[in-house]
Amino acid sequence: MWAFVFIVATIFIGALMQRIAGMGLGLLGGPVLSLVAGPVAGILIINVLASVNAIMQTISVRENVDWKKFWLIGPVMALGALPGAWVVHNTPSGPLQVLVGGLVLLALLVTSFMPQRMRVDGPQYAVASGVAGGFMNTLAGIAGPAITVYAQASRWPAQTFAATLQPLFFVSGALSLLFKEISGDVSVFATTPVILWPLCLVAMIVGIFLGTRVSRRVPIVQARKLAVILATTGAAVTMFRGISATFGA
Repeated sequence: MWAFVFIVATIFIGALMQRIAGMGLGLLGGPVLSLVAGPVAGILIINVLASVNAIMQTISVRENVDWKKFWLIGPVMALGALPGAWVVHNTPSGPLQVLVGGLVLLALLVTSFMPQRMRVDGPQYAVASGVAGGFMNTLAGIAGPAITVYAQASRWPAQTFAATLQPLFFVSGALSLLFKEISGDVSVFATTPVILWPLCLVAMIVGIFLGTRVSRRVPIVQARKLAVILATTGAAVTMFRGISATFGA
């Protein structure tokens, strides 16, 4: 019962923060659900819900989506998602939690402290960000940071970048789910209680609705700082728990 409450509350907060700050559902939900439901089932739940959330977000920002960049990055995410699924199904729970927490911390570190003077451009960098995003999303539920690094380095305008992220989140989530379902011995839908899906969906919709209202009053810079703090805390706890489980501490 408490696990259900914790998961639903995490989805609500993640959806709320994503609507306000443009990030949150994967960064917050990935580490927390890895702790509560395990690194395999937890990230799979995030993959499903992030895909649904991305569809709703894409509809609202479709006019600002850079579809040329989307078609450059989206399809190659499969090249990262496939090996990511292999790692998920061939890594013990403890080390996998270390990987999930460590990837989130690394992603936050790179996107927060990447030198502003760094400048790259060209299709090869966009493709590389797509492959990295597909791998990270399959493993840890976070595709955004890899693409954010490319966006910052290529000076991708913030408005079209934020909008284009939404259909990319759908693609990365759908690919991650597809490859993990195909390569896994047991389907996540068979092992996850049915009641959890509608509860999480309602929590996500309410979070987006409230986030839309709150976003008019909360500066995006402050909201992103809070999202980073929450994500860092969750990732650190997940990583240390994984280390403890791995070494039997």
